[in-house]
Amino acid sequence: MPDQLLTIEEYRALGETDRGFTELVEGRIVPSPGAGRAHNLAACRLAAQLERQLPRGLAFVLGTDLDLGLAPPGEPGFARRPDLLVFDRAAGEPIRADAVAVVIELVTPGSRRTDYRVKHDEYADAGIPHYWIVDLAEPVTLIACQGYQDGPAVTGTFATSEPFPVELDLGALIGQHAGTAR
Repeated sequence: MPDQLLTIEEYRALGETDRGFTELVEGRIVPSPGAGRAHNLAACRLAAQLERQLPRGLAFVLGTDLDLGLAPPGEPGFARRPDLLVFDRAAGEPIRADAVAVVIELVTPGSRRTDYRVKHDEYADAGIPHYWIVDLAEPVTLIACQGYQDGPAVTGTFATSEPFPVELDLGALIGQHAGTAR
C-alpha cells in the first residue's frame, strides 16, 4: 500500500488487490473485507429485480468503483465501491457521481455506521440524487434517501416512481418469498 495520499488517477492505477476490495477516502486507501455469501446473493437478487424494470437509458453494475468527484483533479480523492449502482448507460469509465441515478448499499454488521452516516453524507456531497440503504436484518428494510431527506424504513415491498418506476420485493433478497432459492 502506498504511504502517500492518492489522487483518483493514482488509485485507479493500483488496480485490484488480492485481499478484498478497497475504497479511497480523502486520498487514503481503506481496505474492506468481503461481505459474505448471503450479502452477495442478496445483491444479485436485487440486481435481477432492478434489471427487469430499468428504463432504457439506465444500466446497473455491482461492486464497481465510483469517483465521487469531491476533490479537484490532482488532489487526494474519494472513490467508493457501492454494492450496486444505477447509472446513465452512456457514462464513461470510471463512473462518476454526475452519471449516477441511484447508489444502493446493503448493510452488513461491519458497515452499519459507514452506510447510514458516512456514505450518506459523501453521496449527498457528491450530488447523487438517490441513495437507498438496504438493511438485510429481518425484516429486510429499505430507506430511500431522496435529496438526502431520509424516507421512512420500508419492509415488504418498496415501490417508488423516483428516479424511475420500480417495485422491489425486499423479502426475496434473503429468500423469504415463493420463487426464491435459499
